[in-house]
Amino acid sequence: MSIWKLEPSPAQINEMLEDTMARILGIEFLEAGDDYIKASMPLNNKTRQYMGHIHGGANVVLAETLANVACNHCCDENKTVVGLEINANHLRPGLGTVTAITRPIHIGRTTMVWEVKITDENNKLTCISRFTGAVIDKPAS
Repeated sequence: MSIWKLEPSPAQINEMLEDTMARILGIEFLEAGDDYIKASMPLNNKTRQYMGHIHGGANVVLAETLANVACNHCCDENKTVVGLEINANHLRPGLGTVTAITRPIHIGRTTMVWEVKITDENNKLTCISRFTGAVIDKPAS
């Protein structure tokens, strides 16, 4: 059974991310299932740190982008989610393209908590993150 109030479409999400930090870093949404969304990010000059590994801050941008998009697909149409807190444990160097998958820990009326696992090309866990978002009314346009 799906958790989504708005069915996530990777193609539509990728289009929505034009002219954002996610696009600058090369984040691409790949897949959505009944309770998860998956995205990837390449290792390149925009995402690496000085030793050649994925930068921890780039991992956090990937995690927050993925979890925030997922949260917003679980909201009523008059609500949105903004980040309250994110943490990340960098477990090993990320080499090559990394893939992230997010799943909910808690989908509430006023807050949501999502876990994001980031793996490398060898499917080794490189980073684990937890995102907490506040559910708020959408601003008037």
